[in-house]
Amino acid sequence: QVQLEESGGGLVQAGGSLRLSCAASGSIFRINDMGWYRQAPGKQRELVATITRTGNTNIADSVKGRFTISRENAKNTVYLQMNSLKPEDTGVYYCNSHHRTWGDYWGQGTQVTVSS
Repeated sequence: QVQLEESGGGLVQAGGSLRLSCAASGSIFRINDMGWYRQAPGKQRELVATITRTGNTNIADSVKGRFTISRENAKNTVYLQMNSLKPEDTGVYYCNSHHRTWGDYWGQGTQVTVSS
């Protein structure tokens, strides 16, 4: 099993910044990609950003230029730096790990609220 623990969510005004962290523990060999997804009220969960073990990234168009994903393999931790936040960025942010053999694991989620 893989455990993912998120931190760093909160309430921020539009234009502000937040940094999310996600630390993985357990069966780390079951992780290749790590990333962040979010779910706004009444909407489906959507991809925000992912990063492979070698540092290749995939960023959603809606956050490109504002959000940056990074990873410290030695610490089994992935980060999401969110700048120029907008009210539409509000939602629960979930950490994800993925391996084509072992599948997906999810964190509990952390709330991000951006006020206008």
